[in-house]
Amino acid sequence: MGQDFRLGCQTFTWEMLGAGWTGGPDDLLAAIAAAGYTGIEITDKMIGHYIDDPAGFAAALDRAGLTLVAYATASASGYCEASQVAADVARMRETARFVARFPGALISMGSATVMSPGPRAAKHDIAAQVYDACFEAAAAEGVALAVHPSSHHDTLIFDEADYAALFDRMDPRVGWVPDTGHILRGGQSVAAAMTRWRDRIRYVHLKDVDAAGDWAMLGQGVVDVAEVARLAARAPHFTGWLVLEEESETAGRDPAAAVATNHRVLRQMLAAEGL
Repeated sequence: MGQDFRLGCQTFTWEMLGAGWTGGPDDLLAAIAAAGYTGIEITDKMIGHYIDDPAGFAAALDRAGLTLVAYATASASGYCEASQVAADVARMRETARFVARFPGALISMGSATVMSPGPRAAKHDIAAQVYDACFEAAAAEGVALAVHPSSHHDTLIFDEADYAALFDRMDPRVGWVPDTGHILRGGQSVAAAMTRWRDRIRYVHLKDVDAAGDWAMLGQGVVDVAEVARLAARAPHFTGWLVLEEESETAGRDPAAAVATNHRVLRQMLAAEGL
C-alpha cells in the first residue's frame, strides 16, 4: 500500500508504576531508543524538568535519535466541568507554546476517567466546548490537537454512543487518537470505529487486550494489527505514526523489556503482511 509506518512509544507504560518509577525523562528516552523506536509520545506527568526547558528536551531527543510524536496531557477536570473550562483552555495555551517548539508534534488531550455527578449529555456538551476551544488555542501556535478517549474508571468517552455524542458535537477539525485497547474495552469494533470516524484519525495507539478485555502484550490478544494498520493508512489525515502503549502486568514488571518486545513483534507483524 506504500504506507511508510513510523513506530513510536508512549511513556504511560512507566507512568502506571506510580511511586515505583524513580527514573526521569532521560531514562525514558534511553529505553525507548534502545528498543528501536524512532518516536516518543510523552505525558505531562513524565516530562519532568524539561517542562521548563523545551530547548533542552529538543537536544535530548536529538541525542537519542527520537522524534516527539505527541505530548499527552490531561486535567483533573476531565475537560467536562463547567467551572474549569477557562482554566483548562488557559493551560492548553501554555502546552501549545511548548509543543510548538517541536515541528510536527501533536497534542493528545485525554478524557475524563472520574467525573462529578450530572447528566451525561451535559458533560458531553462541556467536553466538546473545551476540546474545540483548546483546538483553536493550539492552532494559534501552529499545533494540531487530537482527543484520546479512555476505558478507565468512570470515563466520559467509553462506548459507541459516547464517541458519537462527542464527535457529533465537536468541530470536525479536532483530531482523534484511536486506541485499539480502549475501543475494544468499550464494546466497539475497532474496524467499525476507525471506518466511521476515519477523517479524525491523526495517529494510532496500539494496545492489545484478551477476549475478556484484560490488557495483553501485543500479539497475545484479539487486536487485528494488520487490519488496524491498513485502516490507518487509508485515513486522509494519518501522520504515519503507530504508537505502542503497554499496560499489561508484564509491562508492570519490566517496562523497558515489554516495549522492546512489542517493537520487535510489531515489526514482524507488519513485515509478514507486507506493510
